[in-house]
Amino acid sequence: MSLIPEGLHLSALGVVREGAESLVLLGPGPGFWPAFAASPEYADGAPDPLDRWSKRQIGVLASAWGGEAVFPSDGPPYPPFIAWALASGHAWASPVTLLCHETQGLWLSYRGAVRLARSLPRTQGTNPCDTCQGQPCRTACPVSALTAEGYDVAACHAWLDTPDGADCLTRGCRVRRACPVSARYGREDDQSKFHMRAFHPG
Repeated sequence: MSLIPEGLHLSALGVVREGAESLVLLGPGPGFWPAFAASPEYADGAPDPLDRWSKRQIGVLASAWGGEAVFPSDGPPYPPFIAWALASGHAWASPVTLLCHETQGLWLSYRGAVRLARSLPRTQGTNPCDTCQGQPCRTACPVSALTAEGYDVAACHAWLDTPDGADCLTRGCRVRRACPVSARYGREDDQSKFHMRAFHPG
């Protein structure tokens, strides 16, 4: 397996072994948002532009590596990306149950994976939540929609329908933004607005 070409704007977010096979989990890489925003998928007005962009880019990588591309939208049955993330050694369940990655924090997003018919080295990271001072994600949501007990989707949508919810709609979820690792990783507001519009079309 070679390094990911810069032009694909993807990052390897962990490796999972399954018997003699390996899965390389992939998410947004350097330059991802400007590249996607300039893509034909973003501009064509057809449904699911980011999924289509991801399939095109990861398909190129899978071909170059001689592997099989796998996507969260494949199925049913759907691939167990959450289980793979937890098995990768680089993502953990946060105090509010969202997955937290050691470098992307609560902005973590898996766009797909490449399955390879060979064993790759697996590394082990360090859970940033274990040493997070105050764990601000626990209290960041104004309606307590994200807690250790889970996600109250209805409360979240109801908040987004209020004038005060505009902050989350335009800048992204306050809980995700409160994570210190998320803050260091950084994400453009336009990207967060894109994801929130898909989640809450209004």
